[in-house]
This record gives sequence, C-alpha cells and structure tokens, in this order.
Amino acid sequence: MEMSSEALNADEVAELSGCSRKADQIEWLTQNGWLFIRNRAGAPVIGRLYARLKLAGINPAQLAAPEVSSWQPDFSKVR
Repeated sequence: MEMSSEALNADEVAELSGCSRKADQIEWLTQNGWLFIRNRAGAPVIGRLYARLKLAGINPAQLAAPEVSSWQPDFSKVR
C-alpha cells in the first residue's frame, strides 16, 4: 500500500481548484477560505488532513480553538 504525502500534490490542487495555473489556484483558494502556504516556487501547499476536514464540512480552526465556556474543575473546596 502506497503512503500518501502529508500535502496535496500539484494534480490534486488543480483538481480541487479547477485551475492549472498557480495564480488562479491561489485566487480560488483565497476566495473560498482555504488556508495554505506557498512553497519557494510560489505554488500553494495544502495539508492533506486539512483538505479532508474542509471537504467534509468541518472547520479545522474550530477543532484547535478552545471553547470559551468549556467545563472547568472547581478547586475552591480543596484544601
């Protein structure tokens, strides 16, 4: 079984965005709220796990952010 890279390859980014040119891919990703970095050649790099979550309709940023109203233990009665 072949192991996938941690990042989408160029063909996968082109398929996702529907664009073959780097500038058009970056424009599409930005307009659609995708986070990415650019490699030294200027091509967008997208993490595979991020892409899977995003395509499943899960906001990856919410998974990392702690909830403001999360449960906290009450240590006031501990001596």
